[in-house]
Order: sequence, then C-alpha cells, then structure tokens
Amino acid sequence: MLEALEQEGLVAKRGRQRLESTHVIGLVACLSSLECMRETLRLALEELAAKLSEAERAEFWPELWERYVENKLDYKSPEAVLKQKQTQAGEDSCRLLEWLEPLAVSVREGRQVGILRRVFAERYRVKEARRVEPVKVHEPGVVQNPHDPEAQWSAKGHGKAKKEWVGYKVQVAESIGAEPQSKSQGQRNFLTSLVTQSAIASDEAGLAATLAKQSALGLEAPSALYTDGAYVSAEGLAQAQAEGRELVGPAQPSPRKATGFCSKDFEVCVEERRAICPAGKENTPCSRLEQKETGEVSYRFEWSTHCHDCRLREQCVGAGQKHRTLVVGEHHSHLQARRREQKTDAFRQRMKMRNGIEGTQSELVRAHGLRRSRYRGKAKLDLQHQLIGAACNIKRWLRLMAWELKAKAAHALEAVVCGNGGMPGAEISQSTG
Repeated sequence: MLEALEQEGLVAKRGRQRLESTHVIGLVACLSSLECMRETLRLALEELAAKLSEAERAEFWPELWERYVENKLDYKSPEAVLKQKQTQAGEDSCRLLEWLEPLAVSVREGRQVGILRRVFAERYRVKEARRVEPVKVHEPGVVQNPHDPEAQWSAKGHGKAKKEWVGYKVQVAESIGAEPQSKSQGQRNFLTSLVTQSAIASDEAGLAATLAKQSALGLEAPSALYTDGAYVSAEGLAQAQAEGRELVGPAQPSPRKATGFCSKDFEVCVEERRAICPAGKENTPCSRLEQKETGEVSYRFEWSTHCHDCRLREQCVGAGQKHRTLVVGEHHSHLQARRREQKTDAFRQRMKMRNGIEGTQSELVRAHGLRRSRYRGKAKLDLQHQLIGAACNIKRWLRLMAWELKAKAAHALEAVVCGNGGMPGAEISQSTG
C-alpha cells in the first residue's frame, strides 16, 4: 500500500508526519495474583500429563492434579483462606520445579513449564526448605495471564481519567497531506506505520521503533514529526537536529520541588559551561560528569561564592546545603530552547498540525477494532495492526478517488451545459444521448 501511495504522489518519501500511541487490550482475562499462579500451574500440569506416563509421575502428582486441575478457586472464601492458598500455590510450584530438574530437557523445558518457572520467580521469594513468601509489590512487566505472557499491565493518566489495561501499546504514524479543497474531498493523510509495543514501553522507544520501521518500508525520516510531550527529550531534540529533521512537540516541565527553583529558572549554556541563577549570578566552577555504565554525560554547575548573603537563598538553597548546585544533561540547551519556543503563538499554531491524529485513532478504534486484540501474542497482534493500517489506507484512497471522479463528472457536466447556452433542455438531451 505504501509503495502504491508513494507512486501516486500521495505519500512523500520525506514529508511531514504526526505520531501518537494508544493502548490495546489483550485477548485475556485480568487475573489476580492467586488466579494467575493457579492457572499457570494447571496449564503446566496438563502439559506434563501429556508427556509423562503414570509410572513416571511424582508421588505428589494426584494431590496437585486434584487441587489445580479438577477443582476451581472459591472466590468468596475469607481473605485468610485466600492468602493461605496463595502461599500453598507457591510451595507446590517450588516442589514441582525441583522435581523436574533431573528429568529430560524435553519435559522440563516445555512452554507451559517455562511460563510456570517465570511466574513463580516473579511472584515469590524462596526462603528455606521450600518455604516461600508471596511478593507484595510486583516489578513492571510481570506475567498477568499465562495464556498470553507477553500481555502486560499498564496505566496512564491520574484520578478519574486514569486508564488501566492488560495488553499492549501501538504507535500510529500518519502523513500530513495538503488541506482538502472541501469537506467532501476526503483526507490526503495516510498511515505510514503502526508499531506494536509492550504496554510498559516508553513513547521515546516507540519513536525510535517507528523511524526504524519506516526506514525498512522505504521511507526516509520525516522532515517534521509532530508529537506530544511524551516523545520530546533533550537527546531526541539533539538527534533530530543532527539528522536534519524536526521533532515538533512540547518539552516536559522540569521536576519541581514544593518550594525552590528548578532547572528551567536558570539560564544555562552547556556549550560555554556557563549558567546564571535566578538572582543574576554566574556560576563559579562547572564539572563534567560521565557514568561508566551508560556513558551518559551531564554537567554540574556550582555557585560556591554567591549564595552566602543572597536575597533568594531560602528559595534556592536546600536545607543542609552550603551553596546551590545544578546538574543538567549534555543536551540541556536544546530542551531549554524548546521550553522557550513553546510559549510563543507561532509554536502553538504549528502544533495544530498534530490535532488530526486524535481523529485518526478514533477512526481506527471505531471502524477497525484497533482497541482490542483478536489474537494472543505480540507477533500475531502486530500482523493485525498491519492489516488494519492497510485497510484504513485503502478506504481513504477510495474516498479520495470517488471525490475526484465526482469532481470530473461535475466539471464535464458544467462544460456541456455551457456549450449549449445553459439551456436545461439541451442538458437533458445531452445526458440522455
């Protein structure tokens, strides 16, 4: 579809685009920690039952089979009983996994046994003699349902607007074409990529994955990419400038404490190793810091001689500090410039280019079922997204072609009418003939 649209001049190799993400609900039930553990055990036992004869099974096999395969959890049990069942499920998993260790690889490395091993490690801590303790706070990305271990829990927003789901995330990129001549013309904007992500993946990672996907599809990086603040960072702005493209979106506000000044209140020029505090004083020393593990570079500015009798000391210098220090990233100047730019009317006008992506997402959700996965697993879900993107582009293209055909027919009819002096009878005669 992209090749055809490109040949027709409807999608440029290096044009303007807009990008936004939305959540996708997985094709699984939302399970509690106890339900997830018991269901994982059940699937593992059924997998092992198909591989092992009765003589090869452990002596405790009938007990586990009766407890997790033949019986179901009573959700109305008292809380103390449910907690005891959760501990018991962990101890049974530990015993089963230990028993599997000396068996053949084909038995102990089955798919469901592998999921059991992962779920047990995520949800329990082993103490001693098979005694386990359930984990109270789970790490991001833990398995939520063994039927689709790639589906993750995530949330966005706060308060009443908070959304929670178990599933995935998709990045939707769309070209920005010429403005339509009329409301009936149809859109000249087409989807350029849909990238399926894990639910907890960041939008910054989604931006990099989108650019890589479009490059694989034969498109160059967009000359201007319109996004929201989740995609904009100092590193992203610096990389876009180095590659000769624009990343257009508002920068996130700098972290601010309950009282005091934050980094945006300082005038910082990293390139010149110079910074001016809110009181108008220039920094004294500046140190370059580099993390050995990541190679990330930052700069620390200090005001070692100006803070003692400064009128803003109480607002600026924290308790227990002798003087003010400020640590910023290597590309802080790009972030500072964007924070200034986004306050201008010109920037607000430019950001209107991004507005259409919300309507596109609504179209994909309502007309194509983007919100819910029809399959389990990230690979199959990604295929669903590619088919949805192709279908949306086909419908938009057909609407545009229909408008063009109607416009040509109207133009031809107008020429016929004008050629016959505008007489209605002649028009009818011509059309009938």
